[in-house]
Amino acid sequence: MRLHVLGCGDAFGSGGRHQSGYLFEASDRLFLLDCGPTTLLAMKRAGFAPRRLDAIILSHLHGDHFGGIPFFFIEYLYQHPPATPVTIAGPPDTRERVMELCKVMYGSGKSPAQSTPFTFQILHPKESASVKGIEVFPFRVPHQTGDISLALKVAYEGRRVLFSGDSAWTDEFIAHANGMDLFLCECSFFTEQPALHINYQQLRANRERLECKKLLLTHLGEEMLARKNELEIPFAEDGMVLTV
Repeated sequence: MRLHVLGCGDAFGSGGRHQSGYLFEASDRLFLLDCGPTTLLAMKRAGFAPRRLDAIILSHLHGDHFGGIPFFFIEYLYQHPPATPVTIAGPPDTRERVMELCKVMYGSGKSPAQSTPFTFQILHPKESASVKGIEVFPFRVPHQTGDISLALKVAYEGRRVLFSGDSAWTDEFIAHANGMDLFLCECSFFTEQPALHINYQQLRANRERLECKKLLLTHLGEEMLARKNELEIPFAEDGMVLTV
């Protein structure tokens, strides 16, 4: 299984990076973890036909993580329909929020979201799910106070990935990262300490406790990019391709 980093930037596109979109290519599946506003563009640039997509799995419902979905709707409606219905899986209220976003972006007439072959699936914290045959175990992480933000453990073809989504540090990552082939972990700041994101000092202090095979930092903000020469942990770049 291969990971194509379509976007690893933060909400502000710091450093000119695309917003969150991680495309996983397996032998018979093509799926996204998160779908920021730049995802369709980046997917085409990487040479993938959007009609091949099987599923979009969302960590949470902030715009830089799900705001690209309406562009897939209109791609499928007016350009190339998907080969099979695409499943959108995410936390509670995913369907309602996606439909609202489509209405805001494309008006109150015939909604692309009502005219294209999509299905919705709710991911509940600590309840295993199968999304198009992809094993997903979501658990709640500290990023929002009201709505639910999820980290996602994903398994397919014998490979296992942990995606933090957006989150402050939590010791739950220690247990869930154990044995993972890849831990894709947000690290928005170097020393700053906002309550809703991880900083590099926290992550470095806990690095030895994360018994994953590979750790890759993502969602880097301006402070992290300005000090990337100091980083001892590998970090994602837009366009990066790696074998999981």
